[in-house]
Amino acid sequence: MAKVPVLCLFFALSLSFAVAEVENVLSLNADPPIVNGLSWTFYKSSCPKLESIVEERIKFYLKKDVTQAAGLLRLHFHDCFVQGCDASVLLDGSASGPSEQNAPPNLTLRQKAFEIINDIKERVDKACGVIVSCADITAMAARYSVSETGGPKYKVPLGRRDSLKFATRAATLANLPAPTSNASALINALAAKGLDATDLVALSGGHTIGIGHCTSFTERLYPTQDATLNKSFAKNLKVTCPTTNTTNTTVLDIRSPNVFDNKYYLDLMNRQGLFTSDQDLYTDKRTKQIVKDFALDQDLFFQKFALAMAKMSQLSVLTGTTGEIRTNCSAPNPTSSIATLVEDFVDSVNLI
Repeated sequence: MAKVPVLCLFFALSLSFAVAEVENVLSLNADPPIVNGLSWTFYKSSCPKLESIVEERIKFYLKKDVTQAAGLLRLHFHDCFVQGCDASVLLDGSASGPSEQNAPPNLTLRQKAFEIINDIKERVDKACGVIVSCADITAMAARYSVSETGGPKYKVPLGRRDSLKFATRAATLANLPAPTSNASALINALAAKGLDATDLVALSGGHTIGIGHCTSFTERLYPTQDATLNKSFAKNLKVTCPTTNTTNTTVLDIRSPNVFDNKYYLDLMNRQGLFTSDQDLYTDKRTKQIVKDFALDQDLFFQKFALAMAKMSQLSVLTGTTGEIRTNCSAPNPTSSIATLVEDFVDSVNLI
């Protein structure tokens, strides 16, 4: 067998490692697959001003109040996880009747976030006509909220249509994991939607901005303090939340609450995660290493977050002839409202 010179072998190995590294970078930065009906350039010809309008309005609102970024990101999450990314969460329900908006997980959604989406929709319609869905605007608003607060400017495939009706209260409760959920419950919930453990940890990183209500985590303080809570952190939380029913709030990320970065994962490693659903990601062996990886490498977190968001933003989307393009994000179009009433009546008759 012929001997391979050591120097040649070194260069061969170096080249193979370099090629592997380039391939890895390309795979991380490559466009994720998209569902039929969506496109990366869906409005390129029909609404060329779309991107600039959305970006300008998000910059305008965040300059006035940077905390709105978290509200817009959360609105997109809550829309997609229930009935798919179809803007159903934007539909107003009756004040007393069951609806998606007044289901418990959505009661803390910011009213200002709904107003921002409506404002953007009106401006887009004025520039391009009624051709851009509320669902697409919601997805884009979340993206610019992330990038404008320091996070990645990930790509969003467009072409979604809006639903004709909101999801039921029961469906909302069943599809939005509670902040008291442990890692097992979260992994199972996301697996049902085609998302894996890495997606889970990456999407949870959205908690690097925003606030949490005391009622969402006081079970970790009273009557017995959660052993996974940092003692000093817990002491401060008790000052903010002196009782189990206080209406106070606190930031989700104590290190950089209004900057989209990887500090959230450092919080978890220091036992300073606010919710059980946060801290258990570092307790559970299936997700602990992912938390460590993201804490040590912000670029990796950004890459995985971008991929997870692209996947999440395509959950059960309506495209083509399904759904509609609403003229008002808060209500179905008048003609579709009649059709929906007829459909609901037929369904109720069939149940008799």
